[in-house]
Amino acid sequence: MQPKNLQRLLRALARQGLDVTYSNYTYSVRLTNNVDAPLAEVLLPEGFPIEAKALKQLANLANVRHPAGGCICRACATPDFHPGDAGVAIGSVVETVGQVIPAAVGSDINCGMRLHVADLTIDKFLAKRDFFVERMKGDYFFGTRDVTMTAHTMRALFQYGVPGWLDAVLDRPTGSVVKSNLEQLAQESERIFLGGSMDGDWKLAPEELVPNDGLVRDGGLATIGSGNHFVEVQRVDKVENRALAHAWGVREGQLAFMIHSGSRNVGKYIGGMWRDKARATWPKGLKYPESQIFPLSVHSHPELVASYLQAEATAANYGFVNRLLLAELLRLRLREVYGDVEAPLVYDLPHNITLPEDRGWVTRKGACPAHTGQPVIIPGSMGAYSYLMVGKGNPAFCNSASHGAGRVRSRFDLNRRGASQSEAELGLTGVDCITLREERRIEEAPAAYKPIQSVIDVQVEAEMVDAVARLSPVLTFKA
Repeated sequence: MQPKNLQRLLRALARQGLDVTYSNYTYSVRLTNNVDAPLAEVLLPEGFPIEAKALKQLANLANVRHPAGGCICRACATPDFHPGDAGVAIGSVVETVGQVIPAAVGSDINCGMRLHVADLTIDKFLAKRDFFVERMKGDYFFGTRDVTMTAHTMRALFQYGVPGWLDAVLDRPTGSVVKSNLEQLAQESERIFLGGSMDGDWKLAPEELVPNDGLVRDGGLATIGSGNHFVEVQRVDKVENRALAHAWGVREGQLAFMIHSGSRNVGKYIGGMWRDKARATWPKGLKYPESQIFPLSVHSHPELVASYLQAEATAANYGFVNRLLLAELLRLRLREVYGDVEAPLVYDLPHNITLPEDRGWVTRKGACPAHTGQPVIIPGSMGAYSYLMVGKGNPAFCNSASHGAGRVRSRFDLNRRGASQSEAELGLTGVDCITLREERRIEEAPAAYKPIQSVIDVQVEAEMVDAVARLSPVLTFKA
């Protein structure tokens, strides 16, 4: 079925320089003035808004090619598709050959999702809810957490990610993790995408975080971050695939803990530096691309491509450990308040990252890997269901899935008009949001997001993912 007023919409998009066609929930788009660029495909449920700005950003990204060699051979976007602040649409996925694009990942490198479950009933949890929340507010908001590390541990973290951090911590535990079950953490590394380890280089990290010796007290580590990042307590509301759920340790009635965060200031430091480097290495005398998106070519600067990928991996390693520590602080408080709670990891995966796949690299910006049999975590808003899915490895969408529902209203719009709207209009009725900033609660209100069920259904129909379990929100920490 075609959306209403489709022809009127397509004519309006054509006036903005976009050649757009529609078939079976999929919009295909390219710049009108470049028929050589690959068509970029966007999967959108019927009735979802079609944002010209986001389509233009995706078409621009699909058009990126380096004059020395390198191109994009496939471009697509997942249903949480919406405009990005830095010129790249959220939900974009591109497969590149001969080039990498630092701006396509941006500065929130290895932002991703992490999910734990616990054999704790909702009634038992709520009985001590206030006690638990006050301790978590201290850790997440007031700096009572202790993630002090040795200089050696920080270098190992940046170099090797979770395995390097674990080895160093086993040699010399510091901070809160002296109370952790390090054997459990080691076993759980198998449930992290890529084992939580990429080919980093500690020398590429911010200098103040990798001193020669002594202790490091990093104010950014084990922090949630702003915007749509969160830590949420949930309940496993319904199991859809009992065999897989059992294999992953998930059962109806369990409590769950979902974490959405990334590499924080390290990602900003590395992402910003390499966007500038890519621009600076553009061939002298050649006009800048209209999109202001600058690739790095293997053909002209192979050493810079290698250096960028290692720098990105360095930030990604930090992101993996950041999510681990956010979860571990929560798990330690659970044990303090509720007794011996195991709360094992289900999975941890990134959704802002460049990875070697097939002929070259696949870069995902607000989209996660969804390879065959791989767990996929797709959160809704803090007033809606979230989903644990399994990937089906659909090559038409570069083995990817959405990383959430996607915004439908900007933070600016919510700040400007949201304060005058009722709790019901914002979707905040019954939402338990723990934050120190009332504007964050309004900016991230459920009314800001698209309906998650439609996002899930269209991806299941497109054979990108299948549902394993549905989770309902209990309370959400927003920084």
